[in-house]
Amino acid sequence: MNSRYIKGCGLALMSAVLWGVSGVCGQFLFAQRGVNTEWLVTTRMLAAAILMLGFVAVRAPGELFVLWKDRTDALRMLVFGVFGMLAVQYTYFAAINASNAATATILQYTGPALIVGWFAFKERRLPRLAEWLGVAMAVAGTVFLVTHGRFGSLSISQMALVWGLGSAVALAFYSIQPLSLMHRYAPPVVIGWGMLIGGVLLSLVRPPWAIAGTWDAATIGAYAFVIVFGTLVPFYAYLTAVKIIGPQTGSLLACAEPLSAAIISVLWLGTRFGPFDWLGTALILGTVVMLTLGKPAETSPKIE
Repeated sequence: MNSRYIKGCGLALMSAVLWGVSGVCGQFLFAQRGVNTEWLVTTRMLAAAILMLGFVAVRAPGELFVLWKDRTDALRMLVFGVFGMLAVQYTYFAAINASNAATATILQYTGPALIVGWFAFKERRLPRLAEWLGVAMAVAGTVFLVTHGRFGSLSISQMALVWGLGSAVALAFYSIQPLSLMHRYAPPVVIGWGMLIGGVLLSLVRPPWAIAGTWDAATIGAYAFVIVFGTLVPFYAYLTAVKIIGPQTGSLLACAEPLSAAIISVLWLGTRFGPFDWLGTALILGTVVMLTLGKPAETSPKIE
């Protein structure tokens, strides 16, 4: 194992952990500081878009606007910005606000099972045995997670479940729809424009200047972490890692995200996580590992 491969694995793992911590920071901002969900998502996407597109403008200015010269690609970009980037960002943080970072992140990771179902439908075939098993594990893991083993009732609110499963659907769309764009343009260009489109649209609902909540040093620190270390740094690190180790290995290492979210949420915010929650987590992460190992590299899920 050479040093370059180790570096790639380290970058992917770091990205996953940072995304997990970012989700917990979001939970802190919502639950303990009264920060508005729409405002956080709006400013997160706009700030990340400005920084990412600014980076492209400095490093490769000729690539910044080339995407918009093709009408078909421009339309795909608009669809991705609204139904991919905006949808996956908003549903994820709405699920955190309705439950907690650990539950929201783990529910989102049922998305790969939906991706498998889509490609089976597209290829007009039945899912393979490993895919059936993966889907069954995802369903069982979700049931354990949302019921705590008491199958007659939910341990989280209905809205938390709706937003959590909605984020899984959004993740599946986000992972599949922009594949053609990712093949033709640099990922920072696609992601940057997607974030800008989503941020501008959501700002019509909650403009960046409509600040709410209690702001102190802890609030500013958590918010800064979400913007810098929960968005810009892990995106760049993950994309760099994928170039070195490939999307398949990168997706496997990204499984550290829900684990880190669960552990930090328990340790920092005192989130209750019982045996059935951990069992559900293990089943869902097992699903991601199984399905990622069994898929071609180009369909490996991309993390938001």
